[in-house]
Amino acid sequence: MANVSIRGVRKAFGATPVLHGVSIEIADGAFAVLVGPSGCGKSTLLRMVAGLEEIDGGEVAIGGRVVNRVPPKQRDIAMVFQNYALYPHMTVRDNMAFSLKLARAPAAAMDERVARAASILGLDGLLDRYPRQLSGGQRQRVAMGRAIVRDPQVFLFDEPLSNLDAKLRVQTRAELKDLHQRLRTTTIYVTHDQIEAMTMADQIVVMNAGRVEQTGSPLDLYDRPANRFVAGFIGSPAMNFLPGTVEAGGFRAEGGSLWPLPPGPRDPGRPAVYGVRPEHLQLADGSGVSLLVQVVEPTGSETQVHGHLGAQPGALPVMGAFRERVAAQPGEKLPVTADPALVHLFDRDTGARLVA
Repeated sequence: MANVSIRGVRKAFGATPVLHGVSIEIADGAFAVLVGPSGCGKSTLLRMVAGLEEIDGGEVAIGGRVVNRVPPKQRDIAMVFQNYALYPHMTVRDNMAFSLKLARAPAAAMDERVARAASILGLDGLLDRYPRQLSGGQRQRVAMGRAIVRDPQVFLFDEPLSNLDAKLRVQTRAELKDLHQRLRTTTIYVTHDQIEAMTMADQIVVMNAGRVEQTGSPLDLYDRPANRFVAGFIGSPAMNFLPGTVEAGGFRAEGGSLWPLPPGPRDPGRPAVYGVRPEHLQLADGSGVSLLVQVVEPTGSETQVHGHLGAQPGALPVMGAFRERVAAQPGEKLPVTADPALVHLFDRDTGARLVA
């Protein structure tokens, strides 16, 4: 195992810059997830750690050793790709042992490592099958097994679950987390799915347009987003954003609705954006803000209500996720309020968080 240090890394494809001086510290044994929208540079950064892309500037160090000029096979990493990359003419056993054969490992050591990885991943009964005889989830486990047998310092995962169906993604997500808890190998995992990031990571790195917006634990990012981009990206359903003005008695959203302000100093008259997560909206006793109901979606565990603050054109959209069984119908008005301890304020121009 080893820590990974990414220091001021830059990358451009031709005249187009992709990474703008990215710096990230990943501790030994951590499970770090790089998350962000498509095109933010997360997969490019992972490929630079792997040695599959050249580094234009900055340094990447693995276990304290700068690896900018070190070939991929000498970096002591193992990478799992989105498309599994299995050899179709080889059995599961041979696919998993292939890198050890290239390294001329003794046969007994190969058998021992393959058997151990197969046991960990539940592949014991599949070792003599070919990839075409496996399901998507089984193929992904074989790809992970091929990485495990190498016993690397760092695992790299490039959106490994994106080809699986929704139910299998949830199952494999849990298997990956359990695997990391057992092996404790430093892991860097790339995804655009923030649910994967929240449920699997020790450390989340939110990227946007080639820059790091915020890094921290999942709950740090959920509870204290550094800016509006992180607040809108982390959490599902996404946070509601209401532009308006801070007043002495609350936050006056565009359209006139008054919302409770979070604790802390106030700056009356300041334009800002009010952020409240759907799950932090509460049903009021009639004295709250009137939400004009548009769509009601019961999911069983909660009721999601989509609506607007008023009926006029351009009214602000708001979504609530309530644990209660909400009986409101489209066209009705539902009184709601927000828990002031759980709301956020952001600068209208920069998007930076205003309240500590």
